[in-house]
Amino acid sequence: MIKYTKHFLNKLEEFLEKQDYDVRYEKGNFQSGYCLVESNKVVVINRFFDTEGRINNLIEIILQITIDEKRLEAKDKELLKHLIQSWESANTEA
Repeated sequence: MIKYTKHFLNKLEEFLEKQDYDVRYEKGNFQSGYCLVESNKVVVINRFFDTEGRINNLIEIILQITIDEKRLEAKDKELLKHLIQSWESANTEA
């Protein structure tokens, strides 16, 4: 179960920063609500999204990028495992 709180949003941002991604909140015309520039490791999220929208976009991004497991601490590995399990359970229910 994912909690849509500022604290959890900060955890996701820190997770991406440890993977050398720069997370930005800016306005723009993003069809998916975000833009991912993998060559520069930049994530741009629509700044008008609420906390839930930001979290959902960051989770989607984390699940599609290549994660360097060597950079993950134990708590980060648990977070990633939790995100994958939540995503899988959400997709099997649909």
